[in-house]
Amino acid sequence: MSQRDDTMRRIIEAVPSVTWLADELGLSVPAVSKWRRVPANHVLRVEELTGVSRHDMRPDIFGPPPRSARGNVRAAVAA
Repeated sequence: MSQRDDTMRRIIEAVPSVTWLADELGLSVPAVSKWRRVPANHVLRVEELTGVSRHDMRPDIFGPPPRSARGNVRAAVAA
């Protein structure tokens, strides 16, 4: 079995099943089960289905999360 990164684990936890996700994407279950990370052509739909940010899934394509999404570090430290 392939190693999945934390983002892939979050995606799988956010959906009812890998079968459901595969059906929603029009893919086979084995194809989705092999993913170590979401292929670029499926990122936006997976984001829509799971709520997992495209920036978390593919920072190599979309870059880091926008500053507002990461929160204000100083405010969190001061609290």
